[in-house]
Amino acid sequence: MSTKVKTKSLGAGAAAAKGKRKTLSPPKLSKSEYLEHLVPLHLELNNMARWLQQTGQRLLVILEGRDTAGKGGAIAAIAETLNPRQCHTVALSKPSDKEAGEWYFQRYVPHLPAAGEIALFDRSWYNRAGVETVMGFCTPEQTQAFLRQTPHFEKLLVEDGVLLFKYWLTVDQEQQELRFAERLADPLKRWKLSPIDLEARRKYREYGLARDTMLAATHTRHAPWTLVDFNDQRRGRLTLIRHLLDHLPDVSLPPEKIKFPPLAQAPQVEVFGGKLRPLRSSY
Repeated sequence: MSTKVKTKSLGAGAAAAKGKRKTLSPPKLSKSEYLEHLVPLHLELNNMARWLQQTGQRLLVILEGRDTAGKGGAIAAIAETLNPRQCHTVALSKPSDKEAGEWYFQRYVPHLPAAGEIALFDRSWYNRAGVETVMGFCTPEQTQAFLRQTPHFEKLLVEDGVLLFKYWLTVDQEQQELRFAERLADPLKRWKLSPIDLEARRKYREYGLARDTMLAATHTRHAPWTLVDFNDQRRGRLTLIRHLLDHLPDVSLPPEKIKFPPLAQAPQVEVFGGKLRPLRSSY
């Protein structure tokens, strides 16, 4: 098994981030087209999850990208049909005062996957190279130390058997602005919009420079980055999941057969012996 990707994908992604795209993007996928492609991927993801359980392998998937890139939606697409006891989403808030005084990687270690588990990181230790660096939440010396240490930290994980995948979700500022506006207008998405997000609008270029520095320092043979175009989030999710599955063993493991005999008596109605009764629905 190998998680190595060709370096040219990084160069192509970086070039696209620096300038305008020279090729026209394909039309956005409709919801029906998206679901048509997603269903067979979900079946493959469940097969992959059974393989992890049977072999005890550990899968760690890191999703990074600008605000509104679509990290949460991609994670939801992966985890939607998987057992939540096996597949965990990790989305940590800002460090507490205690965590701020610890080794930088320390608060992430308890969330790494155990045998047979999947950990999906919605942002990760790479906050230090991104938002913390751009917004001045860490010193330049701390950023440089992080960029030096991260390849070593990730090599330890890989050498211990962790299957590590790192994805950067790319989004142009025009699309980012549309998504910010949607969050502002939609009361169900308003919680996603923070003062940090608004400040990020002014620092699109600075985030790009920090991203390039991070990719150059941490795109390694043992833990490569893969860039995925998320200007069309539905197409991006499908592309990411397909890449992930293509870089794991293609092993067919059908679900365990379970005997399901008919009931020995007629189905019973749930009856309550006390005073408590179910709510009456108004719908």
